[in-house]
Amino acid sequence: MKVNFDKIINRAETDCAKWETVMSETNSFVHERSGRFFGENASIPMWIADMDFPAPKEVVDALTARAKHGIYGYTESSLTYGPAVANWMKTRHGWDIHPEWIVTTPGIVPALAMLARAFVGAGEKVIIQPPVYYPFKSVLDFNEVEIAENQLINENGRYRMDFDDLERKARDPQTKMLILCNPHNPIGLVWARDELSRVAEICRANDVLVISDEIHADLTFQPFTPFGTIDANVIVCTAASKTFNLAGLATSNIIIPNASLREKFQTYLLRHALVDAGIFGSLATETAYTHGAYWLDQLLAYLSDTLDFMEKYFAKHMPQIRMIRPEGTYLVWLDCRALNMDAPSLHRFFSDRARVYLEQGAIFGTGGEGFLRMNIATPRKVVKEALRRMREAMDNVQ
Repeated sequence: MKVNFDKIINRAETDCAKWETVMSETNSFVHERSGRFFGENASIPMWIADMDFPAPKEVVDALTARAKHGIYGYTESSLTYGPAVANWMKTRHGWDIHPEWIVTTPGIVPALAMLARAFVGAGEKVIIQPPVYYPFKSVLDFNEVEIAENQLINENGRYRMDFDDLERKARDPQTKMLILCNPHNPIGLVWARDELSRVAEICRANDVLVISDEIHADLTFQPFTPFGTIDANVIVCTAASKTFNLAGLATSNIIIPNASLREKFQTYLLRHALVDAGIFGSLATETAYTHGAYWLDQLLAYLSDTLDFMEKYFAKHMPQIRMIRPEGTYLVWLDCRALNMDAPSLHRFFSDRARVYLEQGAIFGTGGEGFLRMNIATPRKVVKEALRRMREAMDNVQ
């Protein structure tokens, strides 16, 4: 079945965070009262990471049929749910998992908060690798956990881990956990197997638990290595939400091969009565994993063509901005340091002058200053218009 990713769908009045809210100075979502993203002079929202593409038809049909049933009582995951997730991991990523390893949660960010509370005590340390997805820091801050930053090294647009620093921080007896982002958000890097093996070696030697956030694993343009194929002493956070645009259904799969780690996490969930699965989220996930491979293959081809266009456009028309082409995700990391603007000014310049609303790089932490994150999971016509506006705004201040 051919998927039309060029179709523009109006998302007005759907309570869509991407189109109906903006980021406040305290990094929280606030409703956009001015109608910034709708109307004659509307801005283009290219910030929060969801897609302007509808989910696969099979998912929509399954949800519609279930909704028409009319009874939405207490629900258990189907007997075919776990095998569907396991089959996806096997066929898509070559990772053999057992269905009993899967613990469902209402999203990966909530799961990270739960994992921090279950495995890390107040005042103990968790390593993160900025610039990185900012909820990593926020969930740790809220849970009174000390953060140890292992900043990524940017070498002429190519990022790598600082393993010497990682080893120093892992040796601290107070360090209990590392939250790894693979593929990395916002820089779009897919970590190589030898890099992940070095992480596993360091953490194993220092009794540091690895939490691997692999929510973007399906959205890669090169081979992806699940951390679970390297070391079984890991907790892997996955979901169909980014892959198939299902984030609003709040369903994630936390894969825990180690039985004692799994039991400890499940005990925490039971203690806080966090064990019920949502009717629609589990159905959408199972349906997407069972019938959605063709849709994802076409999506990746579409996004790759968009990236080809963008690379040429930036090189020809906006060479002051360095586009770091992602190896995974639909998020593009833009190096705007040559524009010599501070973070608020850089964001306002494109938001106000170009009417393109991007994500501030600074919110991703150390190393994000002078960068912007651009979400390109939208019809290519929209991407082209956004780039045209950005170019025009820059030309007018030259």
